[in-house]
Amino acid sequence: MHEHSIEPVTLSVHRLRDAAKGEVIAPEDRGYDDARAVYYGIDRRPAVVVRPADSDDVAAVIALARESGSELAVRSGGHSLAGHSVSEGGIVLDLSGMKGIHIDPVQRTVWAQAGLTAGELTKAAGAHGLAVGFGDSGSVGIGGITLGGGVGFLARKHGLTIDSLLAAEIVTADGRILHVDADDHADLFWAIRGGGGNFGVVTRFKFELNEVDEIYGGMLMLPATSEVARSFIDLADASPEELSAIANIMKAPPMPFVPEEQHGKPVLFGIMVYAGDPEDGEAALAPFRALAEPIIDMLAPMRYPAIYELLGEEGPPIPAGMLVHTLFADTFDDEAAEAVIDYVAGSTADMAVAQLRVLGGAVSRVPDSATAFAHRGRRIMANVAAMFEDVSQTETHEAMVQRVVATLRGDTEGAYVNFLADEGEERIREAYPGATWDRLRDVKHRYDPTNLFHLNQNIPPAG
Repeated sequence: MHEHSIEPVTLSVHRLRDAAKGEVIAPEDRGYDDARAVYYGIDRRPAVVVRPADSDDVAAVIALARESGSELAVRSGGHSLAGHSVSEGGIVLDLSGMKGIHIDPVQRTVWAQAGLTAGELTKAAGAHGLAVGFGDSGSVGIGGITLGGGVGFLARKHGLTIDSLLAAEIVTADGRILHVDADDHADLFWAIRGGGGNFGVVTRFKFELNEVDEIYGGMLMLPATSEVARSFIDLADASPEELSAIANIMKAPPMPFVPEEQHGKPVLFGIMVYAGDPEDGEAALAPFRALAEPIIDMLAPMRYPAIYELLGEEGPPIPAGMLVHTLFADTFDDEAAEAVIDYVAGSTADMAVAQLRVLGGAVSRVPDSATAFAHRGRRIMANVAAMFEDVSQTETHEAMVQRVVATLRGDTEGAYVNFLADEGEERIREAYPGATWDRLRDVKHRYDPTNLFHLNQNIPPAG
């Protein structure tokens, strides 16, 4: 809670229109419903949506939120599972119009504003044969994925997104516009590499660009048995670090490129990127093709940005009911593989999926304490999800999800903050185990002692 309320939000909207260079959208304005819409269809009505033109506009919006006591939501791409990208009755700071980008192909760096999507930045850098590793969706904003860590197609070769982060510009709760890096405000630079949006609004990121031009990869769909699933993970773990693989175990969707006789049957939908010589990549992926007769084989040489084009910008329509549980696992044995196959085959949800990402490589060579992402040594990051229209069946789907989660995780804990829904402090602490949690709370106290930035996977300030 804030102690002071200087003026009502309704009056402050008028002040914002005068002060801000960017667009200010109130409920009575045309385009309001589009402006408040977010990826997962969460229906909230903010008092105002502001699309800032620059960091000064961001500071003005933060000042309004601070002075009026209004809830502040910050949005880059709007993909928050928990709905943190939009506020009921508060202020939405929508960065999506801030798409400035400056690439230095000689120094292999880029300054990128936080409204860019992963696909937009990947396409721009790809014109120079360079890349930053983001996630597996081109429509995700670079702000959220970077601040949470960033696990994607280049993880084993080049690390997490935050492992390429050199510096950032951030507007803090007191309105300061700070440059942060390993030397300036090093505590804050440490915290934003995995600690989410708890510490301010990052308006620009400076990334090191990795040399990633032509790759070998794409989609491979195999019939899913427990043997195929376990062998796929074992192969991904033993493969060269150039290969990052994602296994989506699910029922084959009724899509045009899927043979009709496979519709509704359990399949392993693999998404693969070999970030190296395509000839070496073809050899590295041959054992995966040999696991079973492929249903779909769209593995081929391509320019790296084409992987996002192949997968498409948006996923399926968002249903009324959705359950997602994120975890880390260190083993994937026969029992775990059978549990996943049984879950997918037996679920009555419109879509039931277990997604497994093999980590290691460059991810694991960074010490846990170096950034706020403290799961460097874990072998697998997994997500178990159920999507359904009949919300009366939520408890049934939840019980099935939790059974397979218990088998996958065993006695271990851990969560990836970017895949958390609204699950409470205990799960947030799983994302930031041990000393990481205490250190983040100290940094939070220094830069946001009143918890102005609380619409996030929240880390309360120390004291």
